[in-house]
Order: sequence, then C-alpha cells, then structure tokens
Amino acid sequence: MLPTHLLFPIHHGTRIQLGVTGSIAAYKALELLRMFGELELLTGVSITQAAARFVTPLAFQSLGAQHVYTTMWDGEDSAFGHLEPAQEARCLVIAPATANIMAKLAHGLADEILSAQALAFQGPVILAPAMNPRLWDAPATQANLETLRARGVRVVGPGSGAMACGETGKGRLAPLEAIVAQVLKSLTPQDMAGTRVMVSLGPTREFFDPARYWSNPSTGLMGGCLAMAAWLRGATVTVVHGPVDLWFPCDVARVPVQTAREMFTACTGLWPEQDLGLMTAAVSDFSPVPHGSEKFKKSSLTDGPIQIEFQTNPDILKTLGQNKARNQKLLGFCAETANLADYAAQKLAAKNCDLMVANSIASPGSGFASATNQVYVVDAVGRSEQWPQLTKPEVAWRLLEWITHLLP
Repeated sequence: MLPTHLLFPIHHGTRIQLGVTGSIAAYKALELLRMFGELELLTGVSITQAAARFVTPLAFQSLGAQHVYTTMWDGEDSAFGHLEPAQEARCLVIAPATANIMAKLAHGLADEILSAQALAFQGPVILAPAMNPRLWDAPATQANLETLRARGVRVVGPGSGAMACGETGKGRLAPLEAIVAQVLKSLTPQDMAGTRVMVSLGPTREFFDPARYWSNPSTGLMGGCLAMAAWLRGATVTVVHGPVDLWFPCDVARVPVQTAREMFTACTGLWPEQDLGLMTAAVSDFSPVPHGSEKFKKSSLTDGPIQIEFQTNPDILKTLGQNKARNQKLLGFCAETANLADYAAQKLAAKNCDLMVANSIASPGSGFASATNQVYVVDAVGRSEQWPQLTKPEVAWRLLEWITHLLP
C-alpha cells in the first residue's frame, strides 16, 4: 500500500509500461503494479522469459495489467507489440532491472520483447536494478550504468543488505515507494526546477521531565504532501520535521528536531537561502518549565491540583515573515476550531505571509491525523476560497499551484 503522501490524483488515466526481468526480486513487481493501480495509472507489462520463471504473466493479468507482453512471437500480442509501448505509454519503468537488460539497453540490443520495446521507446526510462553484489560491482555493469545515465535514463539505485544468495552487499531492489515516486516525477512537468523550498511539518515535543512532554496529535501528513508535491515538480526540498514517520526520497534533505526552539533555530538558519517556505508544522506555542533531569514523582504531591508553569515559545512563522526578502514567498497554516476566515485573515497580516491556510480541527475528516482536510485559504492580494473536504495530496497540489503563481 502506498504512503498517503504519494497518492496524488494528477496522473489518473495515464498509460505507463512496466518491464520485469529475471531477478528473484521479480515478485515485487506484482506489488509495484498494484501501487500503480492505486494511482489509477494504466499499466502494461512486458515480462522477459527469465522473469516468467519467477512470476507468471497470469499473475500480472490478475492484478489488472492492461496487456502483458511475453515474446515477440506470441500470437496473442499485436504484430507490432515490440513497438506499441513507444506509441502509447508516457513512461517505461524496468523493475527489477538485471545486469543483462542494462547491458542490452546500453548497447542497443533488441533480441526479445522488452529490449526491443525499450530501444524503440522515446519517453522517460527508469531502471531499478536488482542483482548479486558482484554483478553490480562488475566494471562492465558500472560502465553500462554510466552510459545509460548519460543518455538520460533515470536510475533508482539499489540498496545494501542481505541477498537471496546469502551474500551481503549492494544489489537489493530499491524501496517500491522510491520507484513509484520516480515514475510520478517523470510524468510531472518540472516547472519548479531551481526553486528552493523549505517545509516544516509534524509536531514538536516540549519536555517537562524525561518521561513526559507537551505536544499535539500532528502526524506531519499535510506537510509531507506539500514536500512531495514540490519535489515532484522539480524543486530542491528541505524538510524540517518533528517526530514523524514519513518516507521521503533520498534527495530530500531532512532536518529532524524535537522542540519548538530547535525548529526555530533550524528554520531561521535555512530561511535566507530559500525561495519558498511552506510552514505546516504544529508547533507548540507553549512549553512547560522543565522539572529537571529526574522524573517527576507523584509521591511528592499532596492532595489538590498540580501546578505546572508554562513559558512562551518563539514564533517561527512571524520571525520568517519579518525577515522575508522581496523574492521569497511564505505559506502558513493555522489549526482552528471555529471562525476560520477571520483567524486566517488576521494571521496572514500578523505573520506577513503571502498565503494563509486555516484548517478545521473540529470537523470530522479534517486536521490532525486525517487523510483529508477542509481548509479556508486567503492570500495577501485579497483572494480567498473555502474548499470542500479533499484528500491532503489534492489540497497540497492546489496550494502549491496557488503560491507558485505568486513567485517572481
């Protein structure tokens, strides 16, 4: 199942081609096909004879493959099956890609269905290699890899670890979400290439003692969707995040923090080098005055209420707004329970933002730990909109469309 922050609806109905070659990792291509189905991509499959010894064509057909190509001489295929994906698909992804198929692609061989289709294909090609570490490290494989990269082929590099053969090293198929993300990026116009984007997301934790902290239920999902939307469009993305469990591509820079003051330091330090700030983090406005390095013992209490003193944390969004250059744009979020329009307008001005998003945390299916959101949006030139409940990826895409139109 795909992470929610990859479930963008922007390419529904787009046709892609999945190539599968003879690696033990071929069984993972079935799950990859299912993930493409979650994104409503129309996926054809080309499977080599070696791959068919690991997974059957029927398995791909059963999971919704639009067409499964096996050989250039199969009577059930079109007479021009070795060319069709070049005419129909917008992306060719080969996962897993063996050393053999990489060599064929590098040298222009077309001796079976997948290599012929790849040679004829003129769109973006993505390879996700998987093989024995010695095959991966072989000089010939690395030379072929460089040849393919020089031609613009995108490579989702293998990971390291224990292999099916019992060896340990580099050659494991990349995480499936990394492959899916590259497919989505290959389909997406790179209109934010060269734009530097900072995203803050998740909660902060303000510790009272080593065992207790003040926080909120934020999962960071809304910010994760914005970060991925910017990355898909080619931006250079840095994520400053509290304690969250979100996957990001390896070229998204991550700055993990715990407290509001740590997030303040990270964001203000990065801000001068950014073009766009997307500040979605649920930062704790207050933090308890620490009890100390020892755990607070309830045995020390007497009957009656507990008195805990709180202190105000620095305002990250306001500080960024006060130090915003003319070429920078700033988007802020505010979580509200009522009067979304009024609070959004007030905070837009008070924080010197270009776009303010108020999301309801009192409505079902909106706000913290929800896959959907219901927001009111207002910008600095007077435009405002109330959006119905939408998935967070769709909200993120719409917000990015809005604020990028405000960029110089």
